[in-house]
Amino acid sequence: MMNQTMIQFFHWYSEGNGKLWKHAQEQADYLSDLGITSVWFPPAYKGTNGGNSVGYDAYDLFDLGEFDQKNSKSTKYGTKDDYQKSIKALKKNNIQVIVDIVLGHKAGGDELEKFTAVKVDENNREKIISSEIEIESYTKFTFPGRRKKYSDFEWNFTCFSGVDYAEGKDSHIYKIKSEYGDDWEEMIDDEKGNYDYLMFNDVEHRNPHVREELNKWAKWYFDETDFDGVRLDALKHISFDFYKEWLTLLRSNSGKNIFAVGEYWAPGQLNLLQKYIEATEGCMSLFDSSLHNNFHTASKEGDSYDLRNILTGTLTEADPMHSVSLVDNHDTQPLQDLEAPVEAWFKPLAYALILLREKGYPCIFYPDLYGAHYKDNDREGNEQEIFLDKVDGIEELLKARKENAYGIQRDYFEDANCLGWVREGDYEHDGCAVVLSNKEAYTKPMEMGEKYVGRTFYDVLGRSEEKVEIREDGWADFPVPAGNVSVWIPE
Repeated sequence: MMNQTMIQFFHWYSEGNGKLWKHAQEQADYLSDLGITSVWFPPAYKGTNGGNSVGYDAYDLFDLGEFDQKNSKSTKYGTKDDYQKSIKALKKNNIQVIVDIVLGHKAGGDELEKFTAVKVDENNREKIISSEIEIESYTKFTFPGRRKKYSDFEWNFTCFSGVDYAEGKDSHIYKIKSEYGDDWEEMIDDEKGNYDYLMFNDVEHRNPHVREELNKWAKWYFDETDFDGVRLDALKHISFDFYKEWLTLLRSNSGKNIFAVGEYWAPGQLNLLQKYIEATEGCMSLFDSSLHNNFHTASKEGDSYDLRNILTGTLTEADPMHSVSLVDNHDTQPLQDLEAPVEAWFKPLAYALILLREKGYPCIFYPDLYGAHYKDNDREGNEQEIFLDKVDGIEELLKARKENAYGIQRDYFEDANCLGWVREGDYEHDGCAVVLSNKEAYTKPMEMGEKYVGRTFYDVLGRSEEKVEIREDGWADFPVPAGNVSVWIPE
């Protein structure tokens, strides 16, 4: 069986003008050749900013670029027809499609409503800081541009647990008083007292009408697109009980074992990832934010970082069956709120660690394969221009995963500044030897195996021009340049 590899086929500043779906369609052959087996697409439904929305400000889940709403028919990425054609092109190349699911909040309501609420402390949402007051907010969603096609459900204030906008009042977090509970929904951690509320209109998943609508929508979305997997947004802010039910019904209604990976972003807090997996009874994988945090730290600290700790405290090491590993994503890229990019020099090393080892399901990031150029304001409000180069050797690393990263793995992690491992290969594939250093040039003695005796290996990344021959005992000395990675495969 071929190794599985995902790509996040977008970033926060992906080109708009309805071009992304067509671009993915054009790239299907190329991605398949590299060994990409699944594509994670951005949210495909209409956001409150219409054709300029990245998609996480979800307005109408049933509008996949079909209706004239929010000043556009197309989403930022294209029309519904473009989207469906892109999915078909990827599937024709045996690439699965993973769709982005945003069910924690809604934005861009159509009408104001009056209701009772209380203010809560933004740093401790359990702390009420006002008496009950009547406010007006845009909590009525009628979707006039869609005219009730696909669903006649209208959202109102009873569908939400909190808002951050009140007409004529200061921006604040307001907890809505409703029949579904005076408290926020239960979360697995006490960050900010209770981190149920994230932004916009926070969806009240205890409302049975809301749950029914979101379950019906999931079946409709599957029928329209035949997706293979889901990426679940902002799990830290959504009832874990909701997604257990939602995924169970989706899998049952679709007749398909839908893959699921969730975003529970908790850098350096493996215990929270494990707690969430336990609470949801292992119904989904999670992105390994702890491993990303290690990569970010290692890239910042340079040769003072002990590489032997690179996998310590990570989901990939502790529970690889539920781990999706990554080097960067749209939230960690420069100028985003969770900005924590992995420095360019370390990215080839990080990608070798997620692509060429046996544990985890790796996900590569669009700018690391294609590069990116964009402008935005930094946290001080100053405009910055960002150039992200394609990762040096990324295509060769992907092909090495596709063709060589199989079989028994032996680790050589005895040095703080140089790691090595070998994959023996299997009956269909030759193996590989990987060496990486965050300091000086190094030569790592490793056992490739007796079946390779006399065979010559070369560095597929071209970091070294020399060749390495496997000795009679199955061992060889594999070099790596300073601050780099070499991947050795048989000629």
